[in-house]
Amino acid sequence: MADTPTLEVDINPSLEEEEGAYESSSYGSYQQSAMSTGAFSGSFNEYLWENGRQYNPRGIDKNPLPVDETEQKRLDIHHEIMTELLGGELYKAPLKNPRHILDVGTGTGIWAMEIADTFPEAEVIGFDLSPIQPSQTPPNCRFEVDDAEKDWMYRPDSFDFVHLRNLAQAITDWPKVISQAYRVTKPGGYVELAENGGMIYCDDGTMSHDNPAKLFYETLRDAMEKTGRPSHILGSTLSEYLENSGFVDVQVTKVKMPFGSWPKEPRLKKIGRMAVLGCLTGFNAYGLAVFTRVLGMNKEQAERQCQEAFSAITDRNTHMYSYYYVAHGRKPGRVDEA
Repeated sequence: MADTPTLEVDINPSLEEEEGAYESSSYGSYQQSAMSTGAFSGSFNEYLWENGRQYNPRGIDKNPLPVDETEQKRLDIHHEIMTELLGGELYKAPLKNPRHILDVGTGTGIWAMEIADTFPEAEVIGFDLSPIQPSQTPPNCRFEVDDAEKDWMYRPDSFDFVHLRNLAQAITDWPKVISQAYRVTKPGGYVELAENGGMIYCDDGTMSHDNPAKLFYETLRDAMEKTGRPSHILGSTLSEYLENSGFVDVQVTKVKMPFGSWPKEPRLKKIGRMAVLGCLTGFNAYGLAVFTRVLGMNKEQAERQCQEAFSAITDRNTHMYSYYYVAHGRKPGRVDEA
């Protein structure tokens, strides 16, 4: 895995960008208006309200992220960011006409639906703890409700491609999950893991040691470690998961994801703007439940740390980024149709 280059800074951003790049609305008012809408067609009694956010009660101790409409919008933004980071691609594995694809922890189902459009001859299944996927899907795509850490009901050697993305906060037993993925993958098929690194970096010294965004990531790391779900993921972590389960030809892609419009390169500038938009509610989504439940903060303390972190990443004089890792491996054996 080659080192990533230092990102160039745009030292002369436009006045139009300076005045309005992040002004979709204030942090608090955006959250309040988004959360006031009805997120689900089912009974609200089926979901848990806590600190003004809506959670799946079956999964809040597994996945502390909310499942309300605010979070669904953020997840779709996050999907766009991760796709842009891969140059517009949905995956890195060397697929050839896959016929059966599984998306584990599918979230809003956006990746599953787009991969179904990409491979219209393939059957695509996405499953998640929460039934928040749309009812209208491509004809070759369907969704199921299931728990990735329980025994999967699919037959051995069923899928050409198994995709797991952005699940670090939800998994306590990675060896079991990856062994399940190995079992259901066809010989010659691929499993791909994609995760944000869970830490924040700076190459030019503009991020202070007490930067609120940096402190947020460190606090989140400490909280998640107490729950048995380390949030600090590296490419080597993902490759070890795959290799230890028996996958071969493991490859890791590592890219930088900037926060803000400070990069000089237009594509990265666009990604940085989208990252800020996602963080508008993202700090709250990742931090609120674990800061209050695990670290014992009250709601006001937790919300203040989330808001201070968001304010910090909108500072164009601070050039922060995180890493995004994608690792794929092949199950040994004959390649059938994958």
